[in-house]
Amino acid sequence: MFAVIKTGGKQYRVAPEDVIRIDRVAAEPGQVVEFGEVLVVGGDSPEIGAPLVAGATVAGEVLQHERGDKVIAFKKRRRKNSRRKRGYRHEFSVIRVTEILTGGKKPAKEPPPRPKRAAKPKTEGAAETAA
Repeated sequence: MFAVIKTGGKQYRVAPEDVIRIDRVAAEPGQVVEFGEVLVVGGDSPEIGAPLVAGATVAGEVLQHERGDKVIAFKKRRRKNSRRKRGYRHEFSVIRVTEILTGGKKPAKEPPPRPKRAAKPKTEGAAETAA
């Protein structure tokens, strides 16, 4: 199942467990955010909105906030002794999509627990070389 959501003036195709980088949202890392502007819900029976799919929402967990690369806007008017230099860094949020809901269902307040990775067994050869 997938969905196309609209946030920050852009559209994103998402599926459960996808990690996307969107314009910054007002939520702390670990909180669940919900996106109500769902344009398409795909899968076995796709639904296309006109313009939005009624009763569909996408929920995601905020993983972190980060900033993009520095963009420098430098303007110079030659022979006029006029220069302007401005720097800018865009702010993003990294979101892990947790669920795609239809039929007016509401997302869970807490994000689902992430599966733990199995610890790699230590090899005996590495212990011998370290000693």
